[in-house]
Formats: sequence, C-alpha cells, structure tokens
Amino acid sequence: MTGPFPFTAIVGQDDMTRALVLTAVDPRIGGVLVMGDRGTGKSTAVRALAHLLPPIRAVADCPVNSARPADMPDWAEAADTRVVSRPTPVVDLPLGAGEDRVTGALDIERALTMGEKAFQPGLLARANRGYLYIDEVNLLEDHLVDLLLDVAQSGRNVVEREGLSISHPARFVLVGSGNPEEGELRPQLLDRFGLMVEVSSPRDIDTRVEVIRRRDAYERAPAAFLRDWKPAEAALRRDILAARKRIARLDTPEAALRDCAALCVALGSDGLRGELTLLRAARAAAALAGADEVGRDHLRDVAAMALQHRLRRDPMDESGSRTRIDRIVGEVFGPAPATAE
Repeated sequence: MTGPFPFTAIVGQDDMTRALVLTAVDPRIGGVLVMGDRGTGKSTAVRALAHLLPPIRAVADCPVNSARPADMPDWAEAADTRVVSRPTPVVDLPLGAGEDRVTGALDIERALTMGEKAFQPGLLARANRGYLYIDEVNLLEDHLVDLLLDVAQSGRNVVEREGLSISHPARFVLVGSGNPEEGELRPQLLDRFGLMVEVSSPRDIDTRVEVIRRRDAYERAPAAFLRDWKPAEAALRRDILAARKRIARLDTPEAALRDCAALCVALGSDGLRGELTLLRAARAAAALAGADEVGRDHLRDVAAMALQHRLRRDPMDESGSRTRIDRIVGEVFGPAPATAE
C-alpha cells in the first residue's frame, strides 16, 4: 500500500502549503480556508499534510483521542487504555453527511431501558486533537454550518436528545476548500478560519511541466517516488517540531503588537480576531525561521493570509483584497527591505 503524494513535492502553491504548515506549528491560529480553481491540489495538500504531521500520544482505544485515561469522557469505553503514538487525525467531512454522522448518535432506547449513556461517536470525536477537512465548504448545509460554529466557539460537541445530554472535547484545526464560482461562505463561518489563501492554476509553463513530471513519476512508480521525497518530508517534520518548541519562548515585543493593531486599523478590519490571528501566524512564522522575536518581516509574510477575508468591501477600491493589503502594509510598515541577490 502506497502513501499519499508527498507534501514537500507539491509545486506552485506556496501560499497554501505555507498556511497549512503554520497551523501545524500553532493550531490556535484557527484553520485554513483554501479557495480556487478545480485541480489545483487543494485536497492533495490536505491529505499529504496528514501523512507529514508528527504523531500524537493518545489512549489506544479512546474514541476522542484523549491524551491520558483520566481525560476520557465518562461515556467512553476503552478495552486498551495504554497511551500510544498514533497519527494525527485528519478527518473528511463529506457534503452529504447527516447530523448524526457529524456529531454522533445517542441511543435513546438503550439509555431509557438500561439507564446507560449509549453514544456512537461521530466525525467531530474522531477529529479531536487533529484536523477536520471539508471540501466544497461553501456548499455546506446551513444547519451544519451553525453546528460547526457552535463547536468551534466552545471546543466541545454537545449532543442532546429527549432530555439526555452527551458531550466530549472537539478541538481541531478546520480546513476548508472550495471553488468561489459555486457560492460564497456565510460571513460567520468565513470569520472562523484563521487563514485564507487563494489558489489558481500556474501560468508559467515550466511550473506546469514540473507538476506533470512529478505527478506522472508518482503514479508510475509510487514507492520509488515516496522514497526519493522521504528526506524532504522528514526535514520538514523536524522543522515543525522544532518550531513548536521554540514558539513558547519566542519574544513578542511591544512594537509587534502595535504593528498588528496599526495594520488592522488602517485596513478597517472588524473586531480583534484579525490582530490575534495575525500575531499568532507571525509568531509561528518566526518560530519556523528560527528567529528570537517577532518582527515586521514575519508580519509582512502572513498579513494577506490572515486578513484578506476580514476586510469590508470598499466600492471605491476595485483592487483585490491581496492587493489592498500589500498596499496598506507598505504604507504602514514602509517599503520591504531589499533582498540580497
């Protein structure tokens, strides 16, 4: 059995892979929304990330991936309570999934006749401490959107039926992808994504040729292709682990906080979620870069993906959100430092 296409072998979608790696460093960033053309590697990147991520430590038979037996919900049953290493969960939420499949099903008859809290965990339980991926997220039914908003806010999934209530932790990184031609997201759900990136088909011939070459090599000889990319995958995994350790002791100077606030005020961003997301993403970028503190370069690096989906529409400004942000960043921070050749 072969593994998924390697994350580090993805070509021409640097913003998307960058955003996903930042959430792997700090899940508190709040997830990633990837919008763009069909066939641009959105699903491939998410599934490749699952194979790349460092494993978690969890109770062997716990349905919600509890880190230790004492953390298991009171309804959970585990034949094996050893704490073992397991892959970081990445769970797909299909568009046609019913509410019971997402939240879990409560067996009312068994609860009433036997006095037991009989609960069949759903996708939210499996995604705890991992990633929940929704392809074509802009087509998600409204009642599931409302449900996800509640869970994202509280970090818990609560299932109530006929006066009975079951709950469990449901903390996950939400990753959504979609084609903007098929409809827009509700603003409440859009705001819940920490980062947003737009992807498109490469226009450069050499880039397209490299995409074809790598995909063809993977399909013709997957084992050999995976073996060739194994060192790059291992190196990125080490970088993520090192950044996770470094981020806790990273210095965040007062100037960085003021820069976050000044940029969001200049852009007219609603609320304070933009500043918090911008800061967390910049801190993750600094940790990946091996820096000792958060600086303007790190804020520049993540400003567009942290803020472009939080801007008010400006009828007097026909430029795209990314262009507006780049312009305002230049006005607030000054010109970017010249890079050495």
